[in-house]
Amino acid sequence: MLGKRRPSRVSEQRISADARRHGQVTNDAAIDKERAGKVDENAVNILRLAHDGRGVAKDDAGKTLFVDQALPGEMVKVAVHRSRKRFDEAHVRELITSSSERVLPPCPHYGQCGGCDLQHLSLQAQRRHKCDVLIDQLARQGVALDASPTLLAGEGFGYRRRARLGVKVDAQGQVHLGFRARGSRHLVDITECPILVPSLADLLNPLRQHLATLQAPRQVGHIELLAGDQGIVVAVRQLRANAEDAQSWRQWAESHEITLGLLQGRENPKFSLPDKTLQLSYTLKSGARNLTQRSVELYFGPGDFLQINAKINREMVATALNWLEPDKNDHVLDLFAGVGNFSLALAPHVAKVTSVEGSQAMVERIQHNARHNGLDNIDARVGDLNEPSALDSCPDSVVLDPPRNGADAVCRALAESKVKRILYVSCDPATLARDAGHLLRGGYRITQAAVADMFAQTAHLEAMLLFERSSA
Repeated sequence: MLGKRRPSRVSEQRISADARRHGQVTNDAAIDKERAGKVDENAVNILRLAHDGRGVAKDDAGKTLFVDQALPGEMVKVAVHRSRKRFDEAHVRELITSSSERVLPPCPHYGQCGGCDLQHLSLQAQRRHKCDVLIDQLARQGVALDASPTLLAGEGFGYRRRARLGVKVDAQGQVHLGFRARGSRHLVDITECPILVPSLADLLNPLRQHLATLQAPRQVGHIELLAGDQGIVVAVRQLRANAEDAQSWRQWAESHEITLGLLQGRENPKFSLPDKTLQLSYTLKSGARNLTQRSVELYFGPGDFLQINAKINREMVATALNWLEPDKNDHVLDLFAGVGNFSLALAPHVAKVTSVEGSQAMVERIQHNARHNGLDNIDARVGDLNEPSALDSCPDSVVLDPPRNGADAVCRALAESKVKRILYVSCDPATLARDAGHLLRGGYRITQAAVADMFAQTAHLEAMLLFERSSA
């Protein structure tokens, strides 16, 4: 299996309950014999964590090893499951000494399901690691922070308000429902998920039971779960329309007091949702230092971009208002605006907000949210977010919340602009650091920095940087 990723990492190694309780990872000899790659019988010391949360070590020849679920300070024996020219990828075969920051993962599916990769590390250490990753990525671009970033943190579990579940029926007719294994299309059956908000986690087994009663369960592609402040939507993807199953889904949803959405057909599928889906919403407090408090309610639906951690999202919005210090005469440009997460929070405190999105459906959602909250100073429009032409409006402040590939072209253009403040909200510290380099070379300076632990138990991090035009 050299060159092949093990499909299930440490947890699939049949770790006994006693060994796990004592922090010892053992491996079934039969699995070793069947799946053996290159086994290093000499123990290695884990030196640090890589940005993606894997342990970093050196073998006897000095070659770098990236070791799944290994922690700094630990001594481990490893088995290599993928060998590359400059480094090898490995997993723990035997844990000889354990880090004081190692914890027992509470999820029985950890290591098989690809959703989490840091449940074996204490929450405090996870957050310290994320702050270090942001500092290191910025340093690679020659950018240094004047102070440690502020940490925005909430609960370690029970926070995810959106999830997409895969569905598969095997050759024996058994229904499988769950998440994909990391780097694989293999579906891992999920019976519980401590990451989901409780209202969604409680639906896992009822969903599996209902799938088994359908006439054509093989025609179910995936199921999306969404939780708002007042309700739940379950969106079912039917690859081929089936009237009996559709009616069965409606009855199931009614019995569980949730809203059902059906997306039917392989080509040009049509999404049918009852009007009451518009009750799927969340509320933000639009206020900060020296600002009048006001609540705004934002509607969203299946397919919309949504920050999955409600508490951390509220903290990010409050932080944005504090940092930007909006004035009643300001014009704010919000790029990658989503459903209006920052636009609606800023609108009560400024003269005008221009919200730009690449999707017409998202623009219509922003317009609906603005009308619902009685805000007539939001101009929502469709635009190419990879083009600097989005900056033609000459705003006082700009908010950026791009996807993982960042906002390279826009930041190059902003570097030549006279915008006073730029708030960059990022889900990828590497592209954030790249774009920060453009802005700093254009004469901006970083005055505020924060790490938001939006995805606890994973190596993924959200970061916020505030750039201000240097008076010099």
